[in-house]
Amino acid sequence: MATFMEVLDTSIANVALPHIAGNLSATVDESTWVLTSYLVANAIILPISGWLSTRIGRKRFYMICVALFGVSSLLCGMAPTLGTLVFCRILQGLGGGGLAPSEQAILADTFEPKKRGVAFAVYGMAVVLAPAIGPTLGGYITDHFSWRWVFFINIPVAILSLFLTHRLVEDPPWLRGNLKKVRVDYIGLGLITLGLGSLQVVLDKGDREDWLNSHFILGFTVVAVAALIGAVFWEYYEEHPIIDLKLFQTRTFSISAIMMFTLGFTLFGSTVLIPQLLQTMMGYTAQQAGMALSPGGLLLLCIMPLIGTLIQKVDARYMIAFGFTILALSLWHMTGITLEMDFGFAVRLRMFQSLGLAFLFVPINTMSYVGVPREKNNQISGMMNLARNMGGSVGISLVQTLLSRRAQVHQVNMAAHTGASDPAFLEGLSGLIRRFTQSGVAHDAATQMAYGRLYGGMLRQSQLLAYVDTIWLFMVAVICVIPLAFLMKKAAPGGAPRGAH
Repeated sequence: MATFMEVLDTSIANVALPHIAGNLSATVDESTWVLTSYLVANAIILPISGWLSTRIGRKRFYMICVALFGVSSLLCGMAPTLGTLVFCRILQGLGGGGLAPSEQAILADTFEPKKRGVAFAVYGMAVVLAPAIGPTLGGYITDHFSWRWVFFINIPVAILSLFLTHRLVEDPPWLRGNLKKVRVDYIGLGLITLGLGSLQVVLDKGDREDWLNSHFILGFTVVAVAALIGAVFWEYYEEHPIIDLKLFQTRTFSISAIMMFTLGFTLFGSTVLIPQLLQTMMGYTAQQAGMALSPGGLLLLCIMPLIGTLIQKVDARYMIAFGFTILALSLWHMTGITLEMDFGFAVRLRMFQSLGLAFLFVPINTMSYVGVPREKNNQISGMMNLARNMGGSVGISLVQTLLSRRAQVHQVNMAAHTGASDPAFLEGLSGLIRRFTQSGVAHDAATQMAYGRLYGGMLRQSQLLAYVDTIWLFMVAVICVIPLAFLMKKAAPGGAPRGAH
């Protein structure tokens, strides 16, 4: 429940931004800090959530996160100014960022390895369904009620989650026995917070600010690189690190992190790409564009339980390779998009993609625990969620940048072939002039209208080609990780390593 609430909130507020800006007397660019502030806080808390769980107790930390998320949601809905809303979103991001890692660690400790796949499948239904219905639900709430209800709907879910967690969840004995005072790694904590926070600002604001041509982005980039490099060296040699970087010495875990990054990169990037194409190029409303994603989410909802059962009998590596292959094929199929495609075609594109995604989330998460001591479960959960979220941030940022840059490239190439020396251009121009003059328009006005029509068509075609280029890039990235599945340590069906108990 809490996972669904938190993941939903990362996408549901997107469609409400124009309404938030208008209601709080802010520009649309200023209102984007509502998203950026949440993502920055989320990125900061994700990698340190495992350390906090071990230090204060996982159940206690989890309930604090749920409570903070619920209270901050109430404050977001009541915010009188944009500054207040951004501050409350930071609190909401801190609460939300600690939820997913704690939940996955709870599942990993509650269920034995052979049943872990089913548990992750049920959990995964919330993770993959929420982004699919977020834009649709956000559009409906904003259009029929108020943007404030985008935040208010979290409150009853948070209350019920707190009640059920208090009654049903317990920390495992080994974790309760290890709760002890350890020296706080303040330097590591500061470097990680500064590095990941700055990196998230760069990824979220980079395209709007023209990347390194902006002193604002350049400054944050320098800070992010310096802080993250410092954090890597410091944490590796620290006796009580915030993040245990030695986990990456385990080959299967390192590959799992790369794959989860790629999964987030593709999932969140395409979740932005498809609705944006439908809205900007084909005139769909936000709600209609969201509806094109929803059937794919429903397909995932149906398939995920089957994946949880299948992983108990089939080598997870084969399932991962199959999932990425289907995902690559779906992206290749998506390169055939045209401006004449209907709503049903758009729905089928997402459903084909969802079929591949269904074979990835559960097996990758299951394999990430193979060969790693159970005492590291909190750390694993935090790092895997960070990989997925950072992949999503990179994917979304890359989509926006490629669409603008590649559209310019295609526009220049097309313009080179639209002149007095090009027979096809002259034929099209004269045909349009003739059509306009036959409808009663003066020749000079008809000529201007014909040039305007051709220029508008060129802009639309160059933008469409930019979407196709972006999809090709996603496909290449997915293809590159397929062979990595067979470099992972072979595990028994169910996710347990060979010889493990």
